[in-house]
Amino acid sequence: MESLYEDLFLYLDFDEDGAVDISELQEGLEDLGVTQSWENDQKIFTTGDANKDGKLDFEEFMKYLKDHEKKMKLAFRSLDKNNDGKIEPSEIVQSLQMLGLQISEKQAKLILQSIDSDGTMTVDWNEWRDYFLFNPVSDIEEIIRFWKHSTGIDIGDSLTIPDEFTEDEKKSGQWWRQLLAGGVAGAVSRTSTAPLDRLKVMMQVHGSKSMNIFGGFRQMVKEGGIRSLWRGNGTNVIKIAPETAVKFWAYEQYKKLLTEEGQKLGTFERFVSGSMAGATAQTFIYPMEVLKTRLAVAKTGQYSGIYGCAKKILKQEGFGAFYKGYVPNLLGIIPYAGIDLAVYELLKSYWLDNFAKDSVNPGVVVLLGCGALSSTCGQLASYPLALVRTRMQAQAMVDGAPQLNMVGLFQRIVSKEGVSGLYRGITPNFMKVLPAVGISYVVYENMKQTLGVAQK
Repeated sequence: MESLYEDLFLYLDFDEDGAVDISELQEGLEDLGVTQSWENDQKIFTTGDANKDGKLDFEEFMKYLKDHEKKMKLAFRSLDKNNDGKIEPSEIVQSLQMLGLQISEKQAKLILQSIDSDGTMTVDWNEWRDYFLFNPVSDIEEIIRFWKHSTGIDIGDSLTIPDEFTEDEKKSGQWWRQLLAGGVAGAVSRTSTAPLDRLKVMMQVHGSKSMNIFGGFRQMVKEGGIRSLWRGNGTNVIKIAPETAVKFWAYEQYKKLLTEEGQKLGTFERFVSGSMAGATAQTFIYPMEVLKTRLAVAKTGQYSGIYGCAKKILKQEGFGAFYKGYVPNLLGIIPYAGIDLAVYELLKSYWLDNFAKDSVNPGVVVLLGCGALSSTCGQLASYPLALVRTRMQAQAMVDGAPQLNMVGLFQRIVSKEGVSGLYRGITPNFMKVLPAVGISYVVYENMKQTLGVAQK
C-alpha cells in the first residue's frame, strides 16, 4: 500500500518541489476522476499539514493517508457485522438503525451503489478504501447528516427539536458558529416577515371581529403608521439568543440522561430530549413571549417599549401575568415536535425510495422543501393551542373580556366562533413560511461562510 501512496504523491506533485499544495491536490484528483468540494480538500490540509506551511510534504502526506486508512478500517469493520470482509445492504440497515435512522433494504442498496465499483451489490475493503481515500468522511454517520434538520431554517416558531453536532464540530468550535449563524438568520427572517406575524397575533386575539388580511393591514397602518407593522418584533428577535443557548444546553443534558455513554440517539430519544429541551427553554424565556404578544396587540403610545411594558404588567397584574398561557404553550410542544419529526422522516424515506439514484444527498431544494412542509404540519397540529396561549397572554388588554383558563377559553371560542375559531390567523401564518425559509437559508449560508464554518 505504501508504494501506491508514494506513486500517488509523485503524481500529485506537479512542480516536483517535494510538496503538494491545495491546487495540485484538486487538479490531480480531478485528473483521476475524483471530484469533491473545496471544503473537503481544505479539511485534508487542516488535518495533515503538521507544520502549517500550506503544503503537504512527503512525510505529512503519508501520515495523513495512513491515519485516515486506520479510521476507514475501523468504520468498515463496524459495518461488516458478520466479518466476511464485505458490507451488504442488510448490514447498512442494521448499522443505521443503531445510529437512529430507519431505512429499508432498497434504500441501503442505493447507498451501496455509489461505493460499489464492480456491480456485486456488496462493498469490499478495497472499494471502501478507494471511495473514501480522499474524502475526510470516515464513517457512515455522514449519510445521516445530509438529512439533519438545519439550525439555520427559522419560520418564526421555536418549538423544533435542536440540531445535532458531531464531536469534531464540538471540539473545533464549529457548533457555536453554526448556532450564531442560525441566530442571525432567524433575526433577519423574523424581521422580514414581522408584519405577517403581527397580523396573525391581531387575528388570534380579536378573533370574534371580522378581520381579513387586507383589512387587518389597513387597520394597523391607519392606527400606528407603517412602523407599527413591526411592533413586538424587537422582543421576538432578542429572545432568539437566550432561547437557543438554553435549548442547546438542555438538549445535551437530556440526551445524556436518556442514553448510555457512547450510545447513539434514536428517533424516539431525540423526540423526548428535544421536547424536554424545548419545554426548558420556553420556561426560561416565556415572559418575553408574553411581552411580544402584549406589544404586538398594543395601541400606539400604550407602552413606551419592552422595559415599559414589563414594568406596567408587573405593577398592574403581578408576576403571574408573565406566565399566562404557559400551559397550552407547553402542551403545544409535543404535537409540534412529534409531527414535525414524523413528517420529516416520512418525506425523507419517500425521497430515498423514489428519487435517490447515484447519491443519498438530496440537495438544498429537497431539504428546504421537506423542512418547510414538516414544520408547517407541526404548526397546523399545535395551532389551536398556540391560539389559546396568545389569547390568554392578551386577555387583560381586551375590554370586557373575561379572564378564563385554558379549558374555559377553548369552550368559549368553540361555542362563539365554532371550530374554525381555533384557526384564526392561520392564513398569514402559512403565508410567511416560504419567505421565512428562503430568507433564513440565504442568510444562514452567508453567515456560515463569513464565520468560516466548513460546508458539509
